[in-house]
Amino acid sequence: MDAARRPILFVSLPESGLVNPLLVLAEELSRQKVPDLWFATDEPRRGDVKKIGVGSPVEFASLGEVVTELSAVTWDDAVYREVTQSSRFKAHRAVVRHSFKPGRHEEKFRKLAAVVDEVRPALMVIDCISSFAIELAMARRIPFVLSVPFVPSNVLTSFIPFSKGYTPRDFPVPHTGLPYPMTFAQRVTNTLFKWWNVAMFCTPEMSKAVAEENRRRQAHGLGKLSLMARIEYADLVLCNSIAELDYPFDIPEKVRLVGAMVPPLPEGRQDDDLSRWLDEQPSVVYAGFGTITRLTREQVRSMVEVARRLEGRHQVLWKLPSEQQHLLPPKESLPENLRIESWVPSQLDVLAHPNVKVFFTHAGGNGYNEGVYFGKPLVVRPLWVDCYDQAVRGRDFGISLTLDRPRDMNVDDVLDKLTRVLETPSFRENAERLGALQRAAGGRETAAGLILGHPALA
Repeated sequence: MDAARRPILFVSLPESGLVNPLLVLAEELSRQKVPDLWFATDEPRRGDVKKIGVGSPVEFASLGEVVTELSAVTWDDAVYREVTQSSRFKAHRAVVRHSFKPGRHEEKFRKLAAVVDEVRPALMVIDCISSFAIELAMARRIPFVLSVPFVPSNVLTSFIPFSKGYTPRDFPVPHTGLPYPMTFAQRVTNTLFKWWNVAMFCTPEMSKAVAEENRRRQAHGLGKLSLMARIEYADLVLCNSIAELDYPFDIPEKVRLVGAMVPPLPEGRQDDDLSRWLDEQPSVVYAGFGTITRLTREQVRSMVEVARRLEGRHQVLWKLPSEQQHLLPPKESLPENLRIESWVPSQLDVLAHPNVKVFFTHAGGNGYNEGVYFGKPLVVRPLWVDCYDQAVRGRDFGISLTLDRPRDMNVDDVLDKLTRVLETPSFRENAERLGALQRAAGGRETAAGLILGHPALA
């Protein structure tokens, strides 16, 4: 490699919650005219990468088409029902069973290896779920930075009882949605969750997959890795949150809490129809449940009824994907205070608007942190895995309420939670206080400075 070159290679799976923070960070480095920027992800994200070269170029490196097993957006309805079922452990187990496919990870490993051979990066910046990229960085001894769009304990807590972790042994296991501290019954559930994780890998199907994974790693010279390998081997961990949005524990020095990754705003035009509409409304409930959520006809009708009952007090802006809009009742029967958009130019612009008073969300990592970044209290309909963890923290920190039975979308329950959050000042006050801490963490600018200060780029 030319001694003058210090390429930085970003790597991410294509899911919005994983790739979006890295796109913001890569764009910031481009804005600072950092040379030799590359971004490797799946082909459908080519256009998004092309748009972030606002200063120096950001080269797109294709990892091919989306692999169904690795992308929740592409899972069929049967798998979706499994991974979003009410049992926390069964849902977690379903996610692992459907995504732990060593052969499919190897496909991405080999595609990325070809990119690395071409780019010869001095540093890699990798989303924390892209295990194939983490393994490749370790195998090639390339320094890497880990990107974490969740609360820090999500990647620092062990899922099994006898593995190293960075949180106290009685800390809630990720995906349990348990509080901290816990009641005796909750502690029992937490301990059982760890042992169920051990038992999950003892089935013939999973034992075969583990053996295949071990052979694959050995072929790349990796050997047996601990469950915390991605943290241990990372030079730096960038977490898009703050300590105050997680339960307290001693965070390792290499984990830097930089807050939500928010680009310069506004992202979209401020004279478009949606912006003008927001300007005219005294109080707006913004409902957006992420790219993975698939509502049923009954849930859609419940949401329409919620808007109807809020009429005269609040407007409702609902981001509902076009492929789900056939579930709506006839247009003429929709309440006048309900505005439905299949896409908004920028969710961040919406959350930043002063007339948006509450964010009705699934509480994925990005939604949880971004909502608070703009000082918006939340009402949460958790979808799966980490959403329950963020939901319980938001409740305990006084910034949100969670639906009693999220899968039902009960009209009275939704109305109760929205009304309480809207009419109780402490929710807004707590969200604004934590939002100020989020913004003070520095986000993309702090993260960019940490990357540019890495010894590999000296």
